[in-house]
Amino acid sequence: MQHSMHQSAKFALHPRLRSLPRLKWLLMACVASAGFPALAVAHHSPARFLEDQVVAIHGQVVELDWSNPHVYLALEDADGARWIFEGNATSNLRRLGWTRDSLQVGDTVTVRAHPDRDTRKNHGRMLSVSGPGERLLQVMTGGQKAPSESRPVTRSLNGIWRGDGELAFKFLFAIIDHPLKERGAVSKIAYDESMDPIAECITWPTPRIVAWSAFYLAEIEVREDVVLMRNEFNRLERVVYMDGRDHPADGARSSQGHSIGHWDGDTLVVDTRLFSRNRSPYAAGIPSGENKHVVERYTLRPDGSAIDIDILLQDPDYLAKPFTAQLVWNYSPELEFIPFDCDPQSASRFAE
Repeated sequence: MQHSMHQSAKFALHPRLRSLPRLKWLLMACVASAGFPALAVAHHSPARFLEDQVVAIHGQVVELDWSNPHVYLALEDADGARWIFEGNATSNLRRLGWTRDSLQVGDTVTVRAHPDRDTRKNHGRMLSVSGPGERLLQVMTGGQKAPSESRPVTRSLNGIWRGDGELAFKFLFAIIDHPLKERGAVSKIAYDESMDPIAECITWPTPRIVAWSAFYLAEIEVREDVVLMRNEFNRLERVVYMDGRDHPADGARSSQGHSIGHWDGDTLVVDTRLFSRNRSPYAAGIPSGENKHVVERYTLRPDGSAIDIDILLQDPDYLAKPFTAQLVWNYSPELEFIPFDCDPQSASRFAE
């Protein structure tokens, strides 16, 4: 790694955090700071970056790849070394004030980033960019703002929803630490980033995509016979059939499965089966099998400010026992829902 034009700062970490997989405590870093949830935990599970170190690289912009699920910025420092920095999805950056034209080739900037663990690489995970005229562009703010006393409210599940980052963090810890059957444990140990389905733009299925609404907004549209559940990531749209049908016998399998639903009082109950096999649908290389079954319960709070979500996951091929979790989606009509297409070249670039 080049050292001539950057400074490094180290942060003290609790000993247990140093031993955790990168995916676990990156989310902790996300939740700890203020602002809209960042994409820091998007899909890297091995310890790719040195998150206890921050480098500041000064140089000229030579490329801004405005793509999804990651924006990439290339910089050339004073020694002529080329640096590649990985950022968030365009939807996250737009909510932080970025546009495709925020930086131009030739601009002189300073990038703060977590450096790559492989010190032979001039590569890092962007935290912020000080642009022309000392303009600061945040890349990873993480967490979410504390609820205000004047939070928007609604009387139905319809609308735009932002997941609670702290509970997403708890979900991640819990699923990574969940007891596995032997084949699940062996698969988890053998996993590396090249196996990640996201590298092929295969969107996470439930329950992870439900938790990941802390990082990509969700939208619900309740119709007479169906409920549409959307997520910004890769323009995902789940169709929940509400007409009383059952899951089809020997029905077609897909990464998102087949969802049917019903109302239990004011609670929307979503039952999903017929998942296709997935190498890492949860986190950290834990696979899922064809016997996977998920039940989600969505209950609007009495004050209309949020949805309480109860998750029951059964995956007997790999999980030693059923997994349960509680999540919260906050009503967020003030935020723009910005769906995006996943670019396979951008999605797989992290594994290079």
